[in-house]
Amino acid sequence: MTRCTHLSAITILLLFLSSLTKINAKSTSILDINGHPLEKKSKYFMIPLIRGHGGGLTMLPMNKTCPLYVAQETHEISFGLPLKFYPKDPKRNKIPVDMDTNIVFDASSICVKHSGWMLTFDEATGNRYVGIGGSIGNPGMETLSNWFVISKAENGMYDYKISFCPAICPACTIMCGDVGVFIGEDGTRFLGLNDRPLVVMFKKA
Repeated sequence: MTRCTHLSAITILLLFLSSLTKINAKSTSILDINGHPLEKKSKYFMIPLIRGHGGGLTMLPMNKTCPLYVAQETHEISFGLPLKFYPKDPKRNKIPVDMDTNIVFDASSICVKHSGWMLTFDEATGNRYVGIGGSIGNPGMETLSNWFVISKAENGMYDYKISFCPAICPACTIMCGDVGVFIGEDGTRFLGLNDRPLVVMFKKA
């Protein structure tokens, strides 16, 4: 093998390894529908994979007054309100798959000081709904209800599911579950933990 051929082979190998590194980095990050990794503080719409049963996500009350909960828009063509994502590791700019993450609406309301997602319990129904009021950061027992995990779904390259199973408090007893949909008497679709996860995609706002 000549010196030039040897150098060419090394160059090709290095380029191949570099491309593998980039692919692996992407695979560990959550991707939007254009294949770009989600970035901290950027705004995204969370839209359902299967259309025809509600649109993007918004904040709604259950009884026409505060508090607010996470719900799907009635019209499927609506993208809903934009969201921001903050991973447990503040040094990360890209949002990793399967890491505890704060999910926050980029919107305000007189009902709450913070617009982050938080898990709540409804004594009347026994359901665990995703409410509004969670703050950002400070992982620990006091903020346990504020952390959600975004994982790959099995449907396709850009499809994901949300679950509640934070790992920030190893000593805590946690009832884990996937985030799905509860349909109210008026047809409103509120998010909460059940055995039918809502599969979603992310679109840059």
